[in-house]
Amino acid sequence: MTSRKIIWIASYPKSGNTWTRAFLLHLFMNPKQPFSPDEIGAMSPLDTMRLWFEQASGETWDVWEEAKVARLRSAAQREIAKHAPDSIFVKTHCALMSWHGHPAIDAAQTAGAIYIVRNPLDVVASYASHSGQGLDRIVEVMNEDGHVLPGLKLQVPHLIGSWSQHVLSWTARPNPALHVMRYEDMVERPAETFGGLVRFLGLKPPSERMERALKFSSFETLRAMEQRDGFAERTEKQERFFRSGKVGGWRRELNDDQARSIVGTHRQQMARFDYVPQGY
Repeated sequence: MTSRKIIWIASYPKSGNTWTRAFLLHLFMNPKQPFSPDEIGAMSPLDTMRLWFEQASGETWDVWEEAKVARLRSAAQREIAKHAPDSIFVKTHCALMSWHGHPAIDAAQTAGAIYIVRNPLDVVASYASHSGQGLDRIVEVMNEDGHVLPGLKLQVPHLIGSWSQHVLSWTARPNPALHVMRYEDMVERPAETFGGLVRFLGLKPPSERMERALKFSSFETLRAMEQRDGFAERTEKQERFFRSGKVGGWRRELNDDQARSIVGTHRQQMARFDYVPQGY
């Protein structure tokens, strides 16, 4: 990978981004004990943090106009890249789409990307818990083309689109610099799935280092560390960030109308990843 450039860790919200970053942190740092969730952010910052845009613009903003944020995205990404001595992993939930006439991702600052996709039926309940909104509202959000997440105290607004728009924007065009992982494979076949990620990055870690990274970044370990140390990415509306991590939990949490709305809207992209349930 080219030095001083960004390797994106991209996903629709609540799809395994933090888990992936935790694995990479433990693999590269090889600690004797697992890192706390907050230490993950030090290794892989978020691209929509207000800090980067203030550094890029030289301004302190209170109101984040969408058009101005869109125009400054490339400059903000240059700020992120120049603060790293080498390639840097950066978290993004932005769709790979033009916004107010500006690209979401600056190719000149990019070395590659990892994209994590998760069954949208399972995303619904996790996203609802994270945002403090009801399931019906999250179904609407996930079905809404061009959806924009509003600015928060420390973050600027950004375009995520609908679930299908997001997935399609990142995965429609195969690229040797893009690695796609399914969340379900991370759960069911972690060694094989994360092994594929390691090969994509051109790494050949010793087996014991790989096993330790898998153990220290497991969902159970991350959840225990959050319970002990807390996690800054947990919202005020969440009881916990690492909720259950189960595959197929939507069958207990969504009603039939909610499930059919998701499948009806996203069938084409769901079918690409074998997510359409029997009977729907």
